Amino acid sequence: MNRRDLWVFLAVALGGAWLIAAPLWLGLTSSFVLIASAMMFTPALGVLAVRLLDRRTPAREWARETGLTFGPRPKRTVVLLLAAWFGTVLFSALAVAVSAALGLLALDLEEFSLLAATVGDLGAPVGVGSVVAIQLVAMVLIAPLINSVLAFGEEWGWRGWLLPRLAERGVWPALLISGVIWGVWHAPLTLLGYNYANLGPWAALVFTGTCVLLGILLGWLRLRSGSVWPAVLAHGAINASGGLPMLLGSAAAPPNLVIVGMTGMVGWVLMALLAAVLLRRWPVAERSEPVAVA
Repeated sequence: MNRRDLWVFLAVALGGAWLIAAPLWLGLTSSFVLIASAMMFTPALGVLAVRLLDRRTPAREWARETGLTFGPRPKRTVVLLLAAWFGTVLFSALAVAVSAALGLLALDLEEFSLLAATVGDLGAPVGVGSVVAIQLVAMVLIAPLINSVLAFGEEWGWRGWLLPRLAERGVWPALLISGVIWGVWHAPLTLLGYNYANLGPWAALVFTGTCVLLGILLGWLRLRSGSVWPAVLAHGAINASGGLPMLLGSAAAPPNLVIVGMTGMVGWVLMALLAAVLLRRWPVAERSEPVAVA
């Protein structure tokens, strides 16, 4: 791996994130969503910056190396795309179900009181039950695809370009290091409490742990398929379904997102178990090329 390329990529991806988030820190805007959406393209800009510095690699080979193709086994990639799409939503639902079963999450599946408190303020023209139904259908069928447009901006950088290059020196170190970098990249938002509002700046540390575990699963999709697209779709599905505890929770006992759901401690345990199964049952190659073993 070319160290210069690595530093250029990180400078653009991380530096660009702080530059875009500066209005939040300066009090010029309060729109986390707008800033977060714009930030998601900085890793892709990092890939393009590296490409501008060295264009000796033919375009087709470069596209393959960064995961833009369907990999050496397109059929496998299609299967992983479907698993990423629907499996991610099912995993999010499982995390909610386990959280509730352990008594850590109070659900309100009749009145949907937590959501009602929000849509009531918005003056929703339909009943809260209808809103939930629409949200759930969109969460499964539509939102992962829409979210993938923004998710590509991240995944092409983290899993498409960075992960395979780090994997030249070992898959496990690459999965862990890339996950930490991904978590640090979120710092302009998480230091302000993004995702775990009650933690304040400590949210940055907690979410880095979430990124490491999610990164292992997304990295497995990337290395197993030789393509970035399953990771892109999984990322889109994560963003679509990660808020499920807030959708189904009770206003009388609002969920503690540090504990429940996919991005809470319950999700951490489930992700660790899933990662162990996937990497043991369907390992990825210990080699420099971003391809999967048979």
